[in-house]
Amino acid sequence: MADSGNAPKPSSSVKLVLLGEAAVGKSSLVLRFVNNDFQENKEPTIGAAFLTQKCNLPTRTIKFEIWDTAGQERFASLAPMYYRNAQAALVVYDLTKPTSLVKAKHWVAELQRQASPGIVIALVGNKLDLTNDEAGSGGDGESPGVDGEGDARKVTTDEAKTYADEEGLLFFETSAKTGYNVTEVFTAIANAIPETSLKTARGPGAAHAAARSEEQRVNLNGARDQNAKDGCAC
Repeated sequence: MADSGNAPKPSSSVKLVLLGEAAVGKSSLVLRFVNNDFQENKEPTIGAAFLTQKCNLPTRTIKFEIWDTAGQERFASLAPMYYRNAQAALVVYDLTKPTSLVKAKHWVAELQRQASPGIVIALVGNKLDLTNDEAGSGGDGESPGVDGEGDARKVTTDEAKTYADEEGLLFFETSAKTGYNVTEVFTAIANAIPETSLKTARGPGAAHAAARSEEQRVNLNGARDQNAKDGCAC
């Protein structure tokens, strides 16, 4: 009987879209996940940016094809083009800005109405580093409230988590600045994608959409070492 211990794991492509109000940190979350980097004064996304990153699970490798959409209202009408055929979505809000959670709920409702059946949606509260939550300090010893302004949290964990539970969403609070919980979000999504969805990971029109956005393609992988351990490679 052949030894299958060293057989390569199957690989699946998963289209993932980020949605949320402008300046909640969508691009910063992607930059942290893909390149383990953070830019303090990142320029707003125009239209959308396309990035890729792999996530190694025990039985499968997931290649995320990530569409980072612009949050400005004038680009909202373009969103359906990017979430069409998506298997997963990150809907991001700012923990210091209650109106951003209202907008996030709008995006969740739209995805539930118009996106692919079975899409995995994660509700992500970003900018935990601006709160007094100890977890937001990350692993570098940096204290929460990095600017010394105390707790800027305006959206409670209970409020957002209760909503996420009611809607059947994954829920995380993150800090793109410190990296806290960022990898965990993408790993949880990778584990939650239904097997039936993985078998048809490249839906109709996906390649066409990618080709149309070739000029916006951004590759932040660089020469980073892609190790083979389980979990997302960031």
